[in-house]
Amino acid sequence: MHSVLTIVGDPTTRLVSGQVVTDAREALASIKGETGAVEWLAPSLACDILFDHAKPAAAEAAVREALGDQPFDLATQPLADRRKRLLLADMDSTIVTGETLDELAAHCGLKDEVAAITLRTMKGELPFEESLKLRVGKLQGLSIEVMVEVVQALDLAPGARSLVRTMRAHGAYAALVSGGFTFATEPIAEICGFHEQRANVLLHMDGRLTGEVQEPILGMHAKLDFLRELCQRQDLHARQACAVGDGANDLAMLEAAGLGVAFRGKPKVRQEARFRIDHSDLTALLYFQGYKEAEFA
Repeated sequence: MHSVLTIVGDPTTRLVSGQVVTDAREALASIKGETGAVEWLAPSLACDILFDHAKPAAAEAAVREALGDQPFDLATQPLADRRKRLLLADMDSTIVTGETLDELAAHCGLKDEVAAITLRTMKGELPFEESLKLRVGKLQGLSIEVMVEVVQALDLAPGARSLVRTMRAHGAYAALVSGGFTFATEPIAEICGFHEQRANVLLHMDGRLTGEVQEPILGMHAKLDFLRELCQRQDLHARQACAVGDGANDLAMLEAAGLGVAFRGKPKVRQEARFRIDHSDLTALLYFQGYKEAEFA
């Protein structure tokens, strides 16, 4: 068998049953796919179904239709190069649950205003660089002490530590990349175990923000450039990389990576990304690569 379908459920409910597997196999057979072994990666949570004679995209579409609106995440892909040797992850609304810039704005009484701009940006309705300058300008005068408080209050997304530490334990290189700011990416990278991080730098003077960002701004193309840089440094092909993010500024790196996943993505990102996670947590990225729950670090 040359291809694999992975079904992943919500870790809090574990609803992937034998019937779900049967329905998926019948859907593959309906498009002339030949199914092989079924391997459970985690009981009632994640499983692999090997198959042949059906293109991965067509196979995924058929299984999605068969399973309807049941809360499962699916991935169909070739077995070759399935386990990735590079992880590149966005931070805000991916590795952490919130948007750092919006939380900073809350301390200025501008959270709703700035959050609305952030949402439009992540949907792809505003150019990222222009949007970032606009939002940061509203933070002029904010103290460094408040920035530290905001970082300490950030919540990691479920599965973030397991994702990074498991891939590292199996030899992958892990990097955090963000259109946000180094004051947040540096501690978050250390907590999760990333090898390195890259983000924008907020300028400050006398302990307060100036309302400006150090140029050049790290935007959508910079994330793709970082992916290419990492691949070159690690002597890897982009197909050996896993990239994950939620916003429009992540799309270029998601499209370039072998496993580019929209995690709880904005509508445009969910529509355009080849892979997506809508129901599970970040450990779904491990199941998509064939890791078993017992292998998690």
